[in-house]
Amino acid sequence: MESTEGYVKYQLGLPHLIAVLCVVAIVYKLTMLLAQRRAAMQSMELFPGPPSHWLFGHLKEFKQDGSDLKKILKWGQQYPYAFPIWFGPFVCFLNIHHPDYVKTILTSTEPKDDMIYTFAKPWIGDGLLVSEGQKWFRHRRLLTPGFHYAVLKPYVNLMSDSVKTMLDKWESYAKTNESFELFNHVSLMTLDSIMKCAFSYNSNCQTESGTNEYIKAVYDIRNLINLRFSMFPYHNDLIFYLSPHGFRQRKACKVAHSHTGEVIRKRKEALKDENELDRVQGRRNVDFLDILLLARFAFYLRMRTNLGLSDEDIQAEVDTFMFAGHDTTASAISFILYSLACHPEYQKMCRDEVLQALDGKDLSKIPYTTMFIKESLRLYPPVPGMSRITTKTITFFDGRTLPAGSLIGTSVYPLHRNATVWENPEVFDPLRFLPENVSKRPPHAFVPFSAGPRNCIGQNFAMNELKVSTALTLQRYHLIEDSTQTPQIIPRLVLCSLNGIHIKIKPVDP
Repeated sequence: MESTEGYVKYQLGLPHLIAVLCVVAIVYKLTMLLAQRRAAMQSMELFPGPPSHWLFGHLKEFKQDGSDLKKILKWGQQYPYAFPIWFGPFVCFLNIHHPDYVKTILTSTEPKDDMIYTFAKPWIGDGLLVSEGQKWFRHRRLLTPGFHYAVLKPYVNLMSDSVKTMLDKWESYAKTNESFELFNHVSLMTLDSIMKCAFSYNSNCQTESGTNEYIKAVYDIRNLINLRFSMFPYHNDLIFYLSPHGFRQRKACKVAHSHTGEVIRKRKEALKDENELDRVQGRRNVDFLDILLLARFAFYLRMRTNLGLSDEDIQAEVDTFMFAGHDTTASAISFILYSLACHPEYQKMCRDEVLQALDGKDLSKIPYTTMFIKESLRLYPPVPGMSRITTKTITFFDGRTLPAGSLIGTSVYPLHRNATVWENPEVFDPLRFLPENVSKRPPHAFVPFSAGPRNCIGQNFAMNELKVSTALTLQRYHLIEDSTQTPQIIPRLVLCSLNGIHIKIKPVDP
């Protein structure tokens, strides 16, 4: 009888206990969030900025309609050097857009922020883009030989093959004078190229019919990461996981991981063959995936580098480079071709140079075209922003400071259009990149591939691909602006256009 009464009391008391624990958890979480808000407000006291809503911050200012970067530019004119941007009531970034401020951050060893890059981890894992500390240093040292000049040089022919496949597909547009959207074509080409060069894998993705599932998954993940960042309830992992958007992201990540996993699996199978392993190890230069897998399987390399990469490490690095090696370059090439279409006088100068100099495919003999490419990268940086979190107090050149734990966003798009650095910044002028003009500017005024110790490891690979794509396109086609469809530029993980990037083409006379 007593045991029955005790059981009943226990059952009656359990819901009350659970309720109390839930209330305590909610109060604790709310207290932590309020403390986070107070700390952020105190850290930004020295930096005036545009008025913000107490709940939404500046989120209502961003319409996701192609006007957001113009808004950032306008604020940059009002608040020199830097200003805070609130994403909801608890998260605040100091947005910096002046080379002297950018230098302070990019030359430091401060880690990537613990929010935006964390949102990307379900997709790209703890790879070189987001890892930090000793792990980042070891992996960076291990992978750097894969981007040596001698390794990159033979890739030019592989890149050329991928570009020519894309240009062949464009013949129908050249015959009809029909406008077409660039970004998807270029994305397939750069995916084809990175798989041939870094992974020695022929995907045939450009000649397959239908939509490429990997690229579609990448687009979905990009947009979902941006959505998650702009909806502050989704900053909570559990809320996002249980949401329909969380389900969509997991589904897209599964597709992306399946794609990269197949590339890894096939190379592993090949390396089980002793003759193939001897052949790879005997080569003077090995590709990106060779380096990863030999670090996993080859005892001598593990001993030499003091590295034994796990399968998880390899998957993360492959996912990171599959994305970074195709999506960022696709953005850059698309806007370069669009810029050529918009500036026929510069296009002619580039084409004349290319036709005269490129018989031997020597990319060093097209200086004017290279300046044009850099000017396009200035106005349309493929990565529109980067962010860090401070681990110690940071002091800027003007004496203002930020405490440890502060979030800092390097806003590349307005940095490249900063009127205190660039004369007539909205004007397209390749001659800005004449050596004598470059020497007059601060080095951190132009950072399309970041700068400092965490700069883009693949920037030379990317520049080669931009030059090859530009040169071969100019040899074959005249590019013509479609004035009815101006790109509505939006910042994602890479710079995109809400309505695509459209041009017309016609053949170059023999």
